[in-house]
Amino acid sequence: MRRPEELGPSRTDQEAQEALPHYYAVQSGRHRPRYRLAKLLEVDFSPEDGLSSLLGSHRAAAATFRGLPQEERAYPTDELERATKARSYLDLKVALAQRMLESCSLCEWRCGVDRRRSTGFCRLSNQSRVSNFFLHHGEERPLSGRTGSGTIFFTGCNFRCVFCQNHDISQDASNGVPVDGKRLALMMRALSAERCLNFNLVGGEPTPDIPVILSALSQLEEDVPVLWNSNMYLSEESMDIIKDIVDIWLPDFKYGNDGCASKFSCVKGYFEVVSRNHLEAHRFGDMIVRVLLLPGHWDCCGRPILEWLGENLPGALVNVMDQYHPDYLVPMKDRLSGLRRRLSTAEFEEALAYADALHIKYRSVI
Repeated sequence: MRRPEELGPSRTDQEAQEALPHYYAVQSGRHRPRYRLAKLLEVDFSPEDGLSSLLGSHRAAAATFRGLPQEERAYPTDELERATKARSYLDLKVALAQRMLESCSLCEWRCGVDRRRSTGFCRLSNQSRVSNFFLHHGEERPLSGRTGSGTIFFTGCNFRCVFCQNHDISQDASNGVPVDGKRLALMMRALSAERCLNFNLVGGEPTPDIPVILSALSQLEEDVPVLWNSNMYLSEESMDIIKDIVDIWLPDFKYGNDGCASKFSCVKGYFEVVSRNHLEAHRFGDMIVRVLLLPGHWDCCGRPILEWLGENLPGALVNVMDQYHPDYLVPMKDRLSGLRRRLSTAEFEEALAYADALHIKYRSVI
């Protein structure tokens, strides 16, 4: 039996608990993870339906689901545990995500590749791969607690970050072992048995693996919150699919403009897409935003990101990070010479002072 006092951070972290009410409620057993509630809503559809039909069914089911009470007390235990042959809202999400693979639009590259037969910009086909999974103790305090975050590293990414510290995972699509929904569910059960604080879906990037992630969740009954650890370059359709099953968001906000995003991550239309998805995540759940400060990029990236967060995501926790390291391609490319150093103490202190001035909650509670 999970004992809440063993799982979470100190009870003295009142500010974190106030900022992450649903996440802590799931840990304490007062709420169920959202994916489990999505399994309760019966939906009439056929997995053989076309994409437009599945999207229409999902819109109708989403309106119903989002009108239901989300607290655990509204769902008797026998109802939560009951077996049913009827298809559920979560089953519909699985079918929709799998259909999207036929002309992939899971992320905003919208490369349109039939990933059942070829690979997309992410270098992935319909075969997901996991590089590693374990209890991670280095995440933000509410996410690691005493027992650790159940972190699952997916291979592949829809970005090409020149300084990626996980480039062996993100840029090598052959890394790791292949997983289907059943095998991924077994990994998640193993992490739950070790008293993980959450299912931390990361990479690489989890977005290309939405179909297998949803399939795994459809086979689980674990009372563990789902954490989406992402670059947030999802399509609107993907956000609409996953926002009802994510309990806490851990998004990156990397760049304050499209030019730096294109130069350093080979991505287009960055700011509009990522800011849109941050707003949607904030509407639908708890979140901790990560801002990795880049050396020499305060005016073009650090400052505008913090200003946007302070104005648009009031109350959200923000981790202002100084962990940048000149890795991967940075030491080898002359055009990247400006990134060949760590962040200075002065740069970091300026960022923290500015976050204070904007009344952004950071670091002290995470």
